[in-house]
Amino acid sequence: MKRKSNNVCLKAEGLTKVFGFGRRKTLAVDQVDLTLYEGEVISIVGESGSGKTTLAKMLLGLISVTEGEIYFKGQKRDISTHRKKKEYWKNIQAIFQDPFSSYNIFRKIDAVLLDCIHMKGGKRLPHDKKVAMMAEACSFVNLKFEELTNKYPFELSGGQMQRLMIARIFLLKPTILLADEPTSMIDACSRATILDMLMKLRDEIGMTVIFITHDIGLAYYVSDKVYIMEKGKFVESGTADQVILNPTQPYTQRLLSDVPKIYEEWDLSTV
Repeated sequence: MKRKSNNVCLKAEGLTKVFGFGRRKTLAVDQVDLTLYEGEVISIVGESGSGKTTLAKMLLGLISVTEGEIYFKGQKRDISTHRKKKEYWKNIQAIFQDPFSSYNIFRKIDAVLLDCIHMKGGKRLPHDKKVAMMAEACSFVNLKFEELTNKYPFELSGGQMQRLMIARIFLLKPTILLADEPTSMIDACSRATILDMLMKLRDEIGMTVIFITHDIGLAYYVSDKVYIMEKGKFVESGTADQVILNPTQPYTQRLLSDVPKIYEEWDLSTV
């Protein structure tokens, strides 16, 4: 894959997050630098507890930054008020690994999709136009809006809920999509379909995609660039070929050695 643009859309400098105080202080993210380009697909790979989800939440503005700065389209990010935060969220959205906790169970699917249309300034559009937009978004992810209308998210399967999250992204068309283990709870067939949908969306609107994952195979398959994260730091980064095929750091090499290969005898000594 090739980057579509040389324009920087998001930049983090010295990003640090500390939880707790004194002896209970935990350094979750430690002086991370990150530059994202328009249309680029990157993966941040690490084990549980490596700090990758905390980093994602800081980029999204869901948790505060202890130290460092985030720049969006060349300007220092300002999410100091609810209005400014909402404006920022028009441009950066997320898909989380657990679709069941990503929806308000008391809101119907129509309301979920209408929120996206309203957020993009379509509140005054005729009702028929809104329905057509929702139907198009559902069709993009191989769902039928007429079968979803007036239903609640919990009435859908996990795979359908995950597809509905992508339908939201289709309506919002953000500059940046942050996907935190987006396919971890669905079967292999649906996983490939959802990845293809995200890549198609990237191609159609030039969206930057950040995958947060422990799956090195996924990272290699989809990424222009891969960052390996250990104990809150990036320990290795480069193109997918550089990092996955020619790793230089012991941590990256260990992550790769933990991936079972059908043509090699599995080493179970560390289990």
